[in-house]
Amino acid sequence: MAAMCRAASSVAVLSHYRPDGDALGSTLAVGLALQAAGKQVTFLNEDPVPGSLRFLPGSGQIRQPDGTALPVELVIALDCATAERLGAGCRAALEGAGPWLNIDHHRSNEGYGDWHYIDSGAPATGEIVHQFLTSAGLPVTREIAENLYVAISTDTGSFQYQGTTARTYEIAAELVRAGIDVAELNRATYENFPRRRVELLRGLFQNMEVTHDGRVASWSLTREVMAAAAAQPEDAEGLIDHLRGIEGVVVAAAFEELAGPEGKVRLSLRSKNPAVDVGRVCALFGGGGHPLAAGARLTGPLEAARQRVFAAIDEALVSA
Repeated sequence: MAAMCRAASSVAVLSHYRPDGDALGSTLAVGLALQAAGKQVTFLNEDPVPGSLRFLPGSGQIRQPDGTALPVELVIALDCATAERLGAGCRAALEGAGPWLNIDHHRSNEGYGDWHYIDSGAPATGEIVHQFLTSAGLPVTREIAENLYVAISTDTGSFQYQGTTARTYEIAAELVRAGIDVAELNRATYENFPRRRVELLRGLFQNMEVTHDGRVASWSLTREVMAAAAAQPEDAEGLIDHLRGIEGVVVAAAFEELAGPEGKVRLSLRSKNPAVDVGRVCALFGGGGHPLAAGARLTGPLEAARQRVFAAIDEALVSA
């Protein structure tokens, strides 16, 4: 894979739509490293960079597909389990480009692309990227280190989630030695949200439900709740952790009505018990992820989607 990167003069790097910290941090780290190695790099994503992550070095280079074909010599997809989640516009722009390198840590990765670097034991794709860059002899500058730190920190819940290992902390130490300012990065990542996000949280708490004898907490992000808070889609990211943090709750579920005529519902699930594998629950609906964090997109309407998911959660709880 390192040889593929050395041989290619033009590269496209991308990740899933509605990108999070791991997706963007990993994409930017790889792209900036290849730029430093003299490659022509196109940074691509189906959606704009969320306002909360625009502080990431290089994020201004990420562009959305505009219908123009990109005949690059190498495509690197990061932190994306399925080709569908790359977005229709990105897939069309890169049709005929390649070969494709698929770098990911999701157990549910479908193995798309020509080459794969998938480690489902890694807590974040950023950890895999760090190993990839160092083994390939590519530079890890301060800007690249900042992206890798945010990638790893956000996908490990600030180094708290199961799967965080001694190696994870060792990589963080290496990134500190590369010159990152941990305090400033943490402030930018976790203490710089717009007020509308808090207003959205207030609306969500008003419709929160605790069911299954206190083992399941859920809420529904309807279009009405979004409008009342004047919220952007990115504002909902991470709010499910408030549900997961409730004492006695085993599974947290967030349902989001998506805009558009399809009537889709975005599902996010979190588990605090490895025996209750929410990745398998989401797989029933065409999604996937990890045993403790997963997601899917369902057909609506909202209440019908909720009932289907709750039925699946029932079975998961009984089997645990």
